[in-house]
Amino acid sequence: MSVAIPLVGPQLTDADVRPHPLTGPAVERLTRRLAEASSTAERDRIVAEFWAAAERRGTPLVEELDGEPGHRAVTFLWRGHRATQQVLLLGNRLADREHLAASLLRRIPDTDIWHLGLKLRADHRGSYQLAADVYPGEPPADPRLLQERLRGLSRYAAPDPLNPAALPTRWSPAGASVFALPDAPAQPWAGRRAGIARGTVERHRRPGGALDGERDVWVYLPPGIDQAAAADRGATTAADPDPVAELPVLVLCDGDMWFGELGFQDTLDALIADGAVPPLAVLAPDAVDNPTRWGDLGGRDAYVSFLADLVLPWAANRWPLTTDPARTVIAGQSLGGVTALYAVHTRADRFGHALAQSASLWWRPGLPQGVPKTVSTETPWLVSLFAEAERRPVSVRLAVGLHEGRMVGDARTLHTALASLGYPVTRTEYNGGHDYACWRGCLADGLAATLGPAD
Repeated sequence: MSVAIPLVGPQLTDADVRPHPLTGPAVERLTRRLAEASSTAERDRIVAEFWAAAERRGTPLVEELDGEPGHRAVTFLWRGHRATQQVLLLGNRLADREHLAASLLRRIPDTDIWHLGLKLRADHRGSYQLAADVYPGEPPADPRLLQERLRGLSRYAAPDPLNPAALPTRWSPAGASVFALPDAPAQPWAGRRAGIARGTVERHRRPGGALDGERDVWVYLPPGIDQAAAADRGATTAADPDPVAELPVLVLCDGDMWFGELGFQDTLDALIADGAVPPLAVLAPDAVDNPTRWGDLGGRDAYVSFLADLVLPWAANRWPLTTDPARTVIAGQSLGGVTALYAVHTRADRFGHALAQSASLWWRPGLPQGVPKTVSTETPWLVSLFAEAERRPVSVRLAVGLHEGRMVGDARTLHTALASLGYPVTRTEYNGGHDYACWRGCLADGLAATLGPAD
C-alpha cells in the first residue's frame, strides 16, 4: 500500500517567530541616563543601580513592547571586566552557528555592561549559554577569522550567572540557562515537588545482544513498588496472595540524560501524584557516548531488537510489567525520535505508541555520522517507509520546535502521511528549538495524553 506524500517546502517559519535584534527598553533608559550624567561618580552610581536591579529580577530581562502584546523584548546581559574583548550568546536555535558574529553582545561604552536584545514571540522557551572572550589581542576584523575565533570560544560557554533556572547539557560539565516567556506552554510537572510519594530509580547492566557491548538501563518504578521486593517475588500469578497490577511501560531513549542529568523521576512522581497518568514503569537505556548513540539510534533493527527482545522481556520477568503493546509507549528525541517511530513501524507486536520529539527525519540508512550540512528535497526515508506499508495498530504523537528549520516541514510531511493512512496521529509545534527545556514538557504532556488519567 502506498499514498502520495505532499512534501512541505523549505519556507517553514512564520515571520513573527523569527528573532529580531533590538535594544530593549531598560537598556534604552540606561543609555539616556548615562548620557545625561554630569560626572563619573554619577555614571558609576547609575551602572551599579542597573546591575542591582538585574540581580533582583534575574536575567534575561523580559519587557513588554508598545503595540506588540504578542511579543517581548528579551535582553541578555553580561558583566565584563577590563580583559573582556567580546561576549557571545549561544541561544538554542537562536544563534546561527555559521554566522556567530550576529550573536555578539554589545558593550555600553565606558561601562562593564554587555547586552544583546531580541524581539521574540511571547510563547518562546529555550536554553542558552554565554561565553566571554578574554583572549589577548583585538578580535580579528576579517569575518572568516572572527568566525573561527568565535567557534573556538563557544567551547567555553557557560550558564548565565544571573539566571537561577539551570539545565544540564549533554556530555559537558558546563550547564545551560533557561528562560520562558509568559505565554510559553506550562510545564506543571517539571521539577521536584515536595510532599508527594516518590518512585525509585536503579541502574542495571544488561547484555546488548547484537549491539557492540553491554548497555546500562535505568529503571523507574512508581511509588509503592519496591524494586528489590518486586524482583524477588518474580512474575505475578493468579495464585499470588497479594497480586500487583501489571504496570504500563515507557521505553525511553537517552536514559543517561533523562535520569542521570534531568531527574525525570521527579516529573514522573508528579504526573502520578496528580493522577495525570497511572503508575507506570520506565526502562531507559544509556546512550553511552556520541559515536555509540549514532550507531544505536535511528532506524536500527539491532537496537529495536535489543529493546523489544531483550530489555522488555527481562524487565517483565523481574517486575510486574505489562506485555501488552497497547499499554507500551516508546519515546525519544532527535535520533531517538526516529528510533521510536521505527520501533512502532517494525515491532507493533511490542510497541503500541510512539512519542517523537524533534525527530531527525533527515536520517536514512547508510548516512555517515553527523547532521547533514545540506538540506535534502527528497521525501524523508521514514515517511516513505510508513507510506509504502500496511497500517500498523499504533498511535503517534509528534512534537517539533518552530526554530528547527527543515525539521518542521519534515514533521508536517510525516503527520500528513500518517493521517492519510488512518493512523491516530497528533502534531505539536512549540516555539523553541532542539532543546530539552522544551522536550521535558512535551514528553510529560505526551505521556498524559497517551496513557490517560489514572482510573
